[in-house]
Amino acid sequence: MSPSSTVAEVVSGYADHLRSRDVSEHTARAYVADVSDFLDHAVHSTKLRQGSGEGHLTTASGARIDIAAIELDDLRSWLIALDDAGAAKSTVARKIAAVRSFFAYGVSNLALPNNPAARLRTPKKDSRLPTVLKPQQAADLISAAENHRTGVTGVGRRRKGGSADNGTDTSGLMADDSSTSDPAADDTTTGDSAQHGKNDPLDAAKRIRDAAILEMLYATAVRVSELTGLDRSDIDHRASMITVLGKGNKERRVPFGTPARRALDDWLAARELFTGPHSGDALFLGVRGGRIGARQVRELVHRYGSDDPSAPDIGPHGLRHSAATHMLDRGADLRQIQELLGHSTMSSTQIYTQVSMQRLQDTYRRVHPRA
Repeated sequence: MSPSSTVAEVVSGYADHLRSRDVSEHTARAYVADVSDFLDHAVHSTKLRQGSGEGHLTTASGARIDIAAIELDDLRSWLIALDDAGAAKSTVARKIAAVRSFFAYGVSNLALPNNPAARLRTPKKDSRLPTVLKPQQAADLISAAENHRTGVTGVGRRRKGGSADNGTDTSGLMADDSSTSDPAADDTTTGDSAQHGKNDPLDAAKRIRDAAILEMLYATAVRVSELTGLDRSDIDHRASMITVLGKGNKERRVPFGTPARRALDDWLAARELFTGPHSGDALFLGVRGGRIGARQVRELVHRYGSDDPSAPDIGPHGLRHSAATHMLDRGADLRQIQELLGHSTMSSTQIYTQVSMQRLQDTYRRVHPRA
């Protein structure tokens, strides 16, 4: 780190370091944003602006900050500000992980004297259980794509029992990935309007695609980023399996059933209506021909889900939670569910036993005469 280094250069180097360690683009982007947020907070400290100079960096505004002089109290001041702003525990936990990682990088690569974030305590996560659909609600959501009336959006509509997207990553380590969506995949130009009815070929193909997306999300319980990253070559039609690239660039094979296979076959037959210069081998495409983005998938899940006012408003990750819970309810082994979901530890999977038990308790209290 030279005396003329800028904050932007150091943060960019940290981002490259994260990518070199096979950290997902999603997590890398979140960590970089968190580190930038802390440095924006720290630049207002008189002590850090008047440090020894060994770690001075220039900000975009021309201010100087000595990152070598950052101490535990500076980090605590930032966390207090986050708490005052109402940041969720999961968000705070992610931000602590980010600055801890950044200063570890600084010690190894920027000659920083120590890692002040190493002593920060990570707050305990809220014990809130994920919101899931009932099996019939999941079936109704999937069939809604074929029966959906054009012109009805319902995107982001909130209903009793859920938030706009209970499918945000339960680890709290992932930021919203709408910024990574390919502009060529934008669905805003689709024929979902009064003059484009079910007889419009593109509109019909879009509903076929949406049905296949919903089927695959529920059938495979993959993450939305894993679904949007699928290529046609990742499908093993003979074995009814897909190969997905999960967290940490770890591959796993996931099975899917007959309804999903039929929906997938229908979409592959209609896919050529969407293809363009940016299509490549992407499995699911937007109406402009590019690989569909996570934002579009979230919107379509909300849109079709809004047809059932009795169901909680969930996103793609909510379908993942629902699939895992329904499998557990029907006798699946917890270790098998762990492998299906791509969880690195059993602790992430065990939450579904709590969901299943809560559902059992609710049913018991509702129907048992002596409850």
